[in-house]
Amino acid sequence: MKKILFSVMMLAALSAAAQQRNNIVPSFEGAVEDFKPNITNQLGRQYPMVNSQGAVRAQLRAPQANAVRLDIGGRKYEMVKDDQGVWTGTSAPQDVGFHYYQLEVDGASVPDPGTVYFFGAGRWGSGIEIPSEDMDFWQVKNVPQGSIVEKYYWSKATESMRHCYIYLPAEYDKNPGKRYPVLYLQHGNAENEQGWSAQGHTGQILDNLIAAGKAVPFIVVMDYGQGQNIHLVGQYADMLPKPQPGQRANNDGFQVVLLTDIIPMVEREYRVIADAQHRAMAGLSMGGGQTRRITLANPTKFAYVGMFSGGVMSIEDIQGAAGFKETNKVVFMSSGSKENPRVMEAAESLRSIGVNAVGYVSEGTAHEWHTWRRSLYQFAQILFK
Repeated sequence: MKKILFSVMMLAALSAAAQQRNNIVPSFEGAVEDFKPNITNQLGRQYPMVNSQGAVRAQLRAPQANAVRLDIGGRKYEMVKDDQGVWTGTSAPQDVGFHYYQLEVDGASVPDPGTVYFFGAGRWGSGIEIPSEDMDFWQVKNVPQGSIVEKYYWSKATESMRHCYIYLPAEYDKNPGKRYPVLYLQHGNAENEQGWSAQGHTGQILDNLIAAGKAVPFIVVMDYGQGQNIHLVGQYADMLPKPQPGQRANNDGFQVVLLTDIIPMVEREYRVIADAQHRAMAGLSMGGGQTRRITLANPTKFAYVGMFSGGVMSIEDIQGAAGFKETNKVVFMSSGSKENPRVMEAAESLRSIGVNAVGYVSEGTAHEWHTWRRSLYQFAQILFK
């Protein structure tokens, strides 16, 4: 009998240890019961919900399932089934801003059918918005509305059709004789060209800034930049950037496509001012790293540079890129306060050699979309001025 009891205790301990290793925890029990349906929910759906603490509550009807978990923020929360076959689970409070999440049903990761879907983490899945006190800057308001144009174009570098989204300010069609500056804005790893308009709310941010007189009207081009999925052909395959000594090859075919296809297409088909002083590039995370590499490798191509959670530029970077300092108007570097930011120190260092460098830290956020929305909001106000 003692041996059986000992075996049961050992199995329970091993199971608990395995769950801990997999970040599986019980449903959060300290939640304030003021949950409300989330703004990312499909029309008419009550779940998922978020409360005033930022805790997320999900529900799923799955009578035949044996185990369901809410997978968010690096943890999996056990959900509990009622006598109607409905599973309910609650997460611990999350940081403000947008978060990808999923449900795990008997070991299979699936989207929550209660939400609209977003592309992130390399898949189409669920996303949820934890409200913040400064959400107002990206809400749809009664101001002149720009448009997000879906654009297909032929790429010589890949011998294929490619796809991007282009933001046009509200006045674009009303002023047919006017030309505009342009920002090339890149997404992060395992995301795509929809990220900045869907998760980032680029159109709403710029509409509101332009209407308030805080930003000049400009065009934004949002294209797909995942380098390992961009396959260059023919002579263009030989144009891949060569890594510097001691650096790994980054297979950044996006640089070739940007210079060969995207910028020429935009300058041919849209009314943009086609010079460096009216051309900017920025990106978040992976896109910020791409921005750093591309603008340093093409130091007289872009006068405005923005890296959002995408690293920093150093004095050595600038000094090694002939013409960059003379061409550049702004180097903007940002980070969430929970990302161990170095951006303020980096900006101060660049200012010591005469570069107009700006550092920005998003308080209370980490490596996620609210950091990057805030970054775009700040960056847009200093562009092309």
